[in-house]
Amino acid sequence: MSRTSRPARGVPGMNLKLSACTLAVHDLDEALGFYLDVLGFELRDDAEAEGTRRPSVGPPSQPDVQIFLEAPGANPGASPADRRAIKDLLAKGLLGGLVFLTDDCDATFEHIEAAGAEVLQEPIDRPGGARDCAFFDPSGNLLRFTQPRQVALTLA
Repeated sequence: MSRTSRPARGVPGMNLKLSACTLAVHDLDEALGFYLDVLGFELRDDAEAEGTRRPSVGPPSQPDVQIFLEAPGANPGASPADRRAIKDLLAKGLLGGLVFLTDDCDATFEHIEAAGAEVLQEPIDRPGGARDCAFFDPSGNLLRFTQPRQVALTLA
């Protein structure tokens, strides 16, 4: 049976939600400034362990979500080959990406563009009525902002 012909199945009894993820960044201070000052995220933690700094940030509206920012090769357990591979992918802008929901794609775009972020895609309408735009963070991680389709309510 091919992968495309299998019926989709989730894990029974689970409502999976993102709680944490890690983004590789070139410069921790620059990335931290972008996520705090431009995106308005909160600093969740800025601990250092074993000589490795790994701050975490997250949207104020989602206190359970932590996005860890980590310099390539900062993990002391990473092999030299893994560190080189991470640095190569990061240099090519192929390593990380996040998608956020927004209530107003155009206002989000204007705010982030005005802060000087590199634009990947100006706001466009997608099939099904969604609208989105995309940027690169200072390290080249893709950030997409999607405004879900607005359902019009009518009174009968």
